[in-house]
Amino acid sequence: MIRRAKIICTIGPASRDPETFRLLVDAGMDAVRVNFSHSSHEDAAETFRLARETARDVGRPLAVLADLQGPKIRVGVLPEPRSIEQGRTYVFEALHDADAGASGGAIPITYPDLTAEMEPGDRLLFDDGAIAFVVEETDGTRVTARARTNGTLQSRKGLNLPGKALAVPSITEKDRLDLQFALEHGVDYVALSFVRRAADLEELRGLVSDDVLIIAKIEKEQAVQNLAEIVSLSDGVMVARGDLGVELDFEEVPIVQKRLLRLSQESISIGITATQMLESMTHSPRPTRAEVSDVANALLDGTDVVMLSGETAVGDYPVEAVQTMDRVARRIESETGFLDEPSDFGPRDSRSGVHRTVPGAIAGAAVEATHRLGAPFLITLTTSGFTARLIAAQRPRVPILAVTDNERTYRQLALAWGVVPIHHDEAVSYDGMLSHARTYAFEHGLAEPGRNCVVTAGMPFHEPGTTNYMRVEKL
Repeated sequence: MIRRAKIICTIGPASRDPETFRLLVDAGMDAVRVNFSHSSHEDAAETFRLARETARDVGRPLAVLADLQGPKIRVGVLPEPRSIEQGRTYVFEALHDADAGASGGAIPITYPDLTAEMEPGDRLLFDDGAIAFVVEETDGTRVTARARTNGTLQSRKGLNLPGKALAVPSITEKDRLDLQFALEHGVDYVALSFVRRAADLEELRGLVSDDVLIIAKIEKEQAVQNLAEIVSLSDGVMVARGDLGVELDFEEVPIVQKRLLRLSQESISIGITATQMLESMTHSPRPTRAEVSDVANALLDGTDVVMLSGETAVGDYPVEAVQTMDRVARRIESETGFLDEPSDFGPRDSRSGVHRTVPGAIAGAAVEATHRLGAPFLITLTTSGFTARLIAAQRPRVPILAVTDNERTYRQLALAWGVVPIHHDEAVSYDGMLSHARTYAFEHGLAEPGRNCVVTAGMPFHEPGTTNYMRVEKL
């Protein structure tokens, strides 16, 4: 059985050696994430190399996603971890230099406008909310706050300021350098952290070519308020539940997840569910029952992709984590009715018009014809990948064989739900690409000669977004 949902693995010290990397691919990894919050350019280059070489060796695509750090506010450099005691007051100093230390025993914060943003009663939440403070007063470059929890604060830990619309750039100077590096290495996807509004995505789009796909990470309250316009300008959206669960009340996160996954599906945007999906497997060979249910429910909600972070980057059981994700996905997808409509949040037509366009109508008709004919799969001939993603959003009950002559599209489709990418490296023609799909299907046991299948394409070829052709062919 071909797994429909796809798996992204964050690559780090636990998974960057060639042997482990290959085992991750064998276990079911479809894409690699380079997290520039923690990855040096040297390490990132090694990950890019591994992805390309391993994909060539196994004969199937691996997409590469560059995750930009964004304007993350962090603790500066501490001489040693600071013990925090509930009820005590602590002083935080706003710094212009992220590598500088604070004076007089204060805790350094890498945000020079901290005092201008803070007022008495505001919250400072560190390490995904594990350590909390309430502001009592501000003075110059310093903020005095009282601890609401016990804990140990370490250098570089993240700081969230819930409810604050911070005046920080969406793309930092570090992001620009990391982006340039990633583009030079042929990255397939770029994820923008801490997106707040559509303008953030427009700025990033101006820095990349049209064939690089953009993922908007939803982890700020402002982003939740602007979901529709953010989704409309992105090629994918990620429910980044770590920071989102700090910015919002925790009980709101599941609702946002469901809304976002439905909205992404309707808008032909790849939906990714991330953060703490199999967190316990960072140090345990088996997941908790709650984690298995979390992954299963994300799949039932309609997520295109599930993502592993620390589990594969720094965990003790990276391969077992991917195997677990693969097992859960296959079990859910084998269940009768798993493609039924998930619970809705309003009329579909009020939120997205893409399904009512000519390409959307062709895609819908192709899926319906495939089901009525009992075809074993659906073939799409695509240059940009749009046709394949449009059909995937219709959730057909059979695999989508996507034939493309574009190598980057071939890799990007590794993240498209239900899609089996096929690279056509000969002259582009309808008959040639169809023949390539037939050969692939027969060699992989997907069908026998004589069966009907439905083919969709955009004519003429090499004009993205022109899905206008459907035909029934006999294999």
